[in-house]
Amino acid sequence: MVTPAPYSATFHRRAARTLSTMGDRDRLLDEIKNKGIVHGRVVLSSGKEADWYVDLRRITLDGVAAPLVGRVMLDLTEDLGYEAVGGLTLGADPVATAMLHAAAARGRALDAFVVRKAGKAHGLQRRVEGPDVAGRRVLAVEDTTTTGGSVLTAVEALREAGAEVVGIATIVHRGGDEALAGAGVPYRSAYTLTDLGISSP
Repeated sequence: MVTPAPYSATFHRRAARTLSTMGDRDRLLDEIKNKGIVHGRVVLSSGKEADWYVDLRRITLDGVAAPLVGRVMLDLTEDLGYEAVGGLTLGADPVATAMLHAAAARGRALDAFVVRKAGKAHGLQRRVEGPDVAGRRVLAVEDTTTTGGSVLTAVEALREAGAEVVGIATIVHRGGDEALAGAGVPYRSAYTLTDLGISSP
């Protein structure tokens, strides 16, 4: 009788070598494909129907994937020279937090902030929560860009708060090219739908 133990050990050694040689970007792409794409008929916010839905909260709030998000997004935007990162709540919040922690692990101090969808009517009545962004270079982020509306709302609020927006970055780009081009700042995305192996509905 042949014991499966030698095969099992060989398999795990090969798997470990594969993981160790995969870069963060490739590993995050695998995580998105395995955890972030929900298959089934859905109605998108645009009103169109699709056979899939990209749910990146399953990625940015995942204990394995979130650290990868932080490192990949830092690498993607390393030349932009920003001091703080954030965007419109809720989608941007875990992205910014992941980047903050990834930066700290690299010995870099990076602040995060949250942009409210509307200003508070009480307390300090701030639209941008967290460390003050006035006079600082900031990066606006979100998890998925479809029309650009959410991140551009954040850009507008940040400029009103006195920040210098030096770029916009997203994990997965789905659309909104024309609107994003009008922002007048560099735009970066880690992946497109083609990278994910799906097509636009």
